[in-house]
Amino acid sequence: MRIKRTTPRSGITRRTRLIAVSTGLVAAAAIAIPNASASDVSTFSTTQLKSASNSVLKADIPGTAWAVDSKTNRVVVTVDSTVSKAEIAKIKRQAGANADALTIKTTPGKFQKLISGGDAIYASSWRCSLGFNVQDNSGNYYFLTAGHCTDGAGTWWSNSSHSTTLGSTAGSSFPTNDYGIVRYTNSSVTKSGAVGSQDIASAATPSVGTTVYRRGSTTGTHSGRVTALNATVNYGGGDIVYGMIQTTVCAEPGDSGGPLYGGTVAYGLTSGGSGNCSSGGTTFFQPVTEALSAYGVHVY
Repeated sequence: MRIKRTTPRSGITRRTRLIAVSTGLVAAAAIAIPNASASDVSTFSTTQLKSASNSVLKADIPGTAWAVDSKTNRVVVTVDSTVSKAEIAKIKRQAGANADALTIKTTPGKFQKLISGGDAIYASSWRCSLGFNVQDNSGNYYFLTAGHCTDGAGTWWSNSSHSTTLGSTAGSSFPTNDYGIVRYTNSSVTKSGAVGSQDIASAATPSVGTTVYRRGSTTGTHSGRVTALNATVNYGGGDIVYGMIQTTVCAEPGDSGGPLYGGTVAYGLTSGGSGNCSSGGTTFFQPVTEALSAYGVHVY
């Protein structure tokens, strides 16, 4: 599920399915359905793996996410609870001769975008989480959050009553990517470079297996590990994002846009996932380095 932004009952219809979650989602253990034996780990070429990945995209089944696992030399396809056996069969048929290059795993819940570093931020009709405060080379202050949060949003406030303005959306990229940037217009607001009490000094891309933390305005701080890089996620309705960090960190509605980090290093922005912080799930993050490069800003 994409981590959705929290939208009031009277909110915009287009966003009733979005729940933004600030920093990471705790992913539940997936149940693998093996497609090949360990003896043929090196059977598939890079071209075949790419073709198999493209086949999953062409199948266009909402609730699926996929990435190449270099250790098993397979394309691991994670499917949420909405994906049927018939749809899994469709994915395999689409892969044709490369179907054996696919490993299917299931995860509880539904992939969805989540909306609510980690503090609540409010648009006109929904809530998300602030990712990281950043600056440009001229010293101007901004903050990063999820692109599905900034999509269609103008002014942002720090409270639900909309009495304290933060700033205005200055850039937004969703789908394909999932990042957005807001320029501060309120000079009286404190713009800490930390996530909670954790100072952030740099940005990077984590490795598979790295322990990471997410902070969000709905569920606070949770930890997990990175399970895949460069994952593609199909949230449905044409909302497909690429190059995501896949993790086992939990998240819930309102956490969208929140920070993913480890120590003083910024890693990502909460995009979406499945499950919750009681049962777990699978969560996806937009790499923060891409957003920093796109907008010419840096953490501090």
